[in-house]
Amino acid sequence: MSMFERYLTLWVALCILIGVSLGQLWPDVFQAIARLEFAQVNLPVGFLIWVMIIPMLAKVDFSALGQVRRHVKGIGITIFVNWLIKPFSMTLLAWLFIRHLFGDMLPADQVDSYIAGLVLLAAAPCTAMVFVWSRLTQGDPLFTLSQVALNDIIMIFGFAPLVGLLLGISAISVPWATLTTSVVLYIVIPVWVAQLLRKVVLAKGQASFERVMKATGSWSIAALLLTLILLFGFQGRSIIEQPLVIALLAVPILIQVFFNAGLAYWLNYKAREQHSVACPSALIGASNFFELAVATAISLFGFHSGAALATVVGVLIEVPAMLAVVCIVNRSKDWYQRNQART
Repeated sequence: MSMFERYLTLWVALCILIGVSLGQLWPDVFQAIARLEFAQVNLPVGFLIWVMIIPMLAKVDFSALGQVRRHVKGIGITIFVNWLIKPFSMTLLAWLFIRHLFGDMLPADQVDSYIAGLVLLAAAPCTAMVFVWSRLTQGDPLFTLSQVALNDIIMIFGFAPLVGLLLGISAISVPWATLTTSVVLYIVIPVWVAQLLRKVVLAKGQASFERVMKATGSWSIAALLLTLILLFGFQGRSIIEQPLVIALLAVPILIQVFFNAGLAYWLNYKAREQHSVACPSALIGASNFFELAVATAISLFGFHSGAALATVVGVLIEVPAMLAVVCIVNRSKDWYQRNQART
């Protein structure tokens, strides 16, 4: 892991402090930035989101889809958990915790928006960081690559209908035109640009590709941090007035991380998949493509929305939560292999 990735939680915490402080000192500046919109898309943030997403998508080799047949059961479990369990379980957790258990402690006018943000977070499976988590568990790199490539293909066609369905179930109105525009802007176009970039850079050799990916990876994290400063600049007043909100939003996210990771890990164990397959399958089920979630939340509900704040909470707890999952699957490796050998 790079320094940025290793200490992502610290950087996000600093961005909270910087963003909130700047938002209170220069509110007019942030309001001016918020007005730089076209078709409900904030132009500065749209640019930053592209800088975030494109380098990550450039790492995805869609030719790896041919490797799916090597671990059909593991891929099947990944798809089942990512698309049939994770979004629906998060919708249930959000309804239970945000609307009911924590409802009296949250601003009433933002409850629906918080739920929408959590749904967006769960509907976007991880694309880039799962490669880092997989390496830390000695996961099968070809399996990791193939499940990411397959998830990205599904996301292009399935993200908008799934989000629309889940928000509809939650009785939250969704502007379909804006949602479709978000998918085109933050999935379809970045995938096309990233694969073109990948092809051009790979033509110069693998070593050149690795150098470019390392350099643009730093750009990606820097763009994420700048986006967070803007978000917290707009959210500053509500955070100061409701400091408990972030902790409350973190509860369903953390439950979902460990539930989905545990479910995928156990299903792979029962399916007698190798540990090197079970690990990345569990890790991608636990983590999220939070860059896409943040971008879509801003487009659909705006900078000031609870949805944007909820997706940012996902960024805040991503690294410590995922490192905990990495630790669990690494420590249980002997148990996993020993008990499989007995059955």
